[in-house]
Amino acid sequence: MLNHIFTGFGFGPIQAGLFVNEAYKSGNFSRIVISEVDQKLVDAVRANKGRYYINVAKSNGIEAFKIEGIEIYNPTNAEDRKEIVKALSQSTEICTSLPSVNFYDKGVAELIREGLSNAGNAIIYTAENNNHAAEILEQKVGSLENVQFLNTVIGKMSQVVTDKEEIQQKNVKTIVPGIDRAFLVEEFNKILVTKCHLPEFTPGIRVFIEKEDLLPFEEAKLYGHNAIHALLAYLGAQKGFKKMADLKNDKEIMQIARNAFINESGASLIKKYAHLKDELFTEAGYRAYAEDLLERMTNPYLDDTIERAARDPERKLGINDRIFGTMRLALENGIDPENMAKAAAAGVKYLAGLKKNDSMDGKAVLARLLNDVNNSAKLESLTTKYLNL
Repeated sequence: MLNHIFTGFGFGPIQAGLFVNEAYKSGNFSRIVISEVDQKLVDAVRANKGRYYINVAKSNGIEAFKIEGIEIYNPTNAEDRKEIVKALSQSTEICTSLPSVNFYDKGVAELIREGLSNAGNAIIYTAENNNHAAEILEQKVGSLENVQFLNTVIGKMSQVVTDKEEIQQKNVKTIVPGIDRAFLVEEFNKILVTKCHLPEFTPGIRVFIEKEDLLPFEEAKLYGHNAIHALLAYLGAQKGFKKMADLKNDKEIMQIARNAFINESGASLIKKYAHLKDELFTEAGYRAYAEDLLERMTNPYLDDTIERAARDPERKLGINDRIFGTMRLALENGIDPENMAKAAAAGVKYLAGLKKNDSMDGKAVLARLLNDVNNSAKLESLTTKYLNL
């Protein structure tokens, strides 16, 4: 029944290939509206009469899907802005899928506040990579009656293919004619969201999995999915690999990844969250989670590059982020993170290589990253052991 209206902020691969895709496939939405500041993209989608393509990487190939009937507006244009506000006033589901929560201050929170000030029941999915995105957006928008802000855990891997040769080589469809960009997303769509508590409200997107408390699952994504993705990238870079799919046949790297995922990340998180009685935080459940992700991360049809997976090493090697954060979690639970230490050393070398002009060697980079946090001596000792190998 077409009784829902969807409005999305940002038109990247997660918005286009997950939220809009699922809203469209559900058949429950009478309108799908997008707010996007890239005028070239807005014009191209409009010229294509609201149609665009996504490319879905499956285990046996890539399949292109056409999505039709979307409306797209640029909020920096006065007339377009009015249309977005009008759509928001009628929307039942909204999704922010922006580069970071910092973009909430760039007119997004203000637009949502204006559009929803007299709206009925609505939920807002926050798809930014931040464990408290919903709370941050709600604080900036202000509490609204009949509106619930939802956090998300999105384990769906995606990319924008921008190289013309790569687009031809992969034989993927561009977003629309006239745009040398293509959305490539994996088939996986088991997305976790905060449980909706609005009375007498059923979301139009029905495939998402609701959880009362997302924090344990956010930690599983950061210290499991994200940590092992980075581990594979830095160990792969150290051996000169170019594609994540190439790692599938390197038994040594895959065994390190499997050991780190199951025996370090998994064992720590199971110890911490076994009391929840959730299948993920059991030995069998976490092992299945790990094996599935190792297969997906090296899917040749997703065709992820080592360079893309390894980018932004300064952030990924942050003391509370995926690699050292996982090592600290393990140490706190009495587990020696030897395999994650190999990833930390490879990541430090990778970062040091990017800082050649700063004359910083691996040990100097490591010392700066650790900076006297709890367990820093142990972290330094474990990582240094593999720095010179």
